[in-house]
Amino acid sequence: MNIDGVFSGGGVKGFALIGAYEEIENRGFHFKRVAGTSAGSLIAALIAAGYTSSEMKELLDELDLTKFLDARRNWIPFPFAKWLFVYWRLGLYKGQELEKWMEEKLSAKGLKTFGDLPPQTLRVIASDLTNGRLLVLPDDLEKYGIDPNSFSIAKAIRMSCSLPYFFEPVKLRSAIGVNIVVDGGVLSNFPMWLFDKENVAKVRPVLGIKLSHNKYELPQNKIHNAIDMFGALFETMKDAHDARYISRKHAKNIIFIPTQGVLLTEFELTNEKKQAMIALGKEAAKQFFKSWGY
Repeated sequence: MNIDGVFSGGGVKGFALIGAYEEIENRGFHFKRVAGTSAGSLIAALIAAGYTSSEMKELLDELDLTKFLDARRNWIPFPFAKWLFVYWRLGLYKGQELEKWMEEKLSAKGLKTFGDLPPQTLRVIASDLTNGRLLVLPDDLEKYGIDPNSFSIAKAIRMSCSLPYFFEPVKLRSAIGVNIVVDGGVLSNFPMWLFDKENVAKVRPVLGIKLSHNKYELPQNKIHNAIDMFGALFETMKDAHDARYISRKHAKNIIFIPTQGVLLTEFELTNEKKQAMIALGKEAAKQFFKSWGY
């Protein structure tokens, strides 16, 4: 059965999305259109390229996540020197290795640009800080004077995954100037609104996979200091917009995967934790399908 799917962001917690995808496949569902933010955009792109859950697990089993921590060469002999890159480059890591990896894996399936896919097959969320607006790729590229069909899918994924201050923003050069683009989670971490709209008949069932508690069970943020407040600020910023949209009506079409205990940027995740995350996603999907009625 054909369905549409939406995958939320969540950094390295995205391993849980693979587990949910495995159970979705086992139930005989096939994604016709997919969308995602940050880690969810990466998984959505691999699905659009034709990767099965088994193939994804093989890809990520062989992947050393620390490879993505591509810091710029440090020529200043002081421990705090890397933090200067946050000031000058706006991020600790370049993000180029992530883009390169995506290029390789998509190329293996014959994909390079959005033009290699049927229209609307894949949509990716990023945040344009220069113009203060949410960016849907490839849909919104025409506003920048860029041909959507010639735009790199891997570049779009890198944009969506550029966690502020962790990865350097992507500079999108266009007819309207240079635009600073960061992680889509800043404005919409779970873009289910792309497919599931009020008072609009759905083309096919829409299934969401979200790396969080059900919003009705969401634990409160504990704020005791400035670091806690920054964490709570980012969590609120990335979830508040989507939480307003997810009513109880929409929630019945969402697989919620609580992933507490793993940090967004825990790139030194052990194999045991990877497997545990995948198993967590699969089990959450199994429980969901006991009552899902499309």
